[in-house]
Amino acid sequence: MQKQKDQMLRMEDSMEYNNSKIYTFTDLYVWQESHKLVLMIYTVTKKFPKEEIFGITSQMRRSAVSITSNIAEGFARRSKKEKLQFYTIARGSLIELESQLLVVRDILYIQTKEFEEVYRQIEISHRLLNAFINKTNDL
Repeated sequence: MQKQKDQMLRMEDSMEYNNSKIYTFTDLYVWQESHKLVLMIYTVTKKFPKEEIFGITSQMRRSAVSITSNIAEGFARRSKKEKLQFYTIARGSLIELESQLLVVRDILYIQTKEFEEVYRQIEISHRLLNAFINKTNDL
């Protein structure tokens, strides 16, 4: 429980635009946590059958990279409307990745422990991204 509170405090800190040290998208806590997810997906998908390289492996990797890419793209945009558009696309990619993770769990391409770790990171990224979108919308 304390770990979640600490994460939320760091998330709130990362969203302070006026008094913060945010210079690039990599300074955003939401991007950092989503980047961890990307790395986890690459690690997990390395173990998938080779015949899946152009199937679920590629789909999961593209979905994961799309999350951080769209956060970065939104960060670079000037208008709130454009920012929200890219952050919302990132959220869609996150949901897509969650669905794909459930598929690989059900077809036994991933161990239960790995599934739980990745799913936990998806939940963290999802909470952070939702809060980031809400905060951006309030600007």
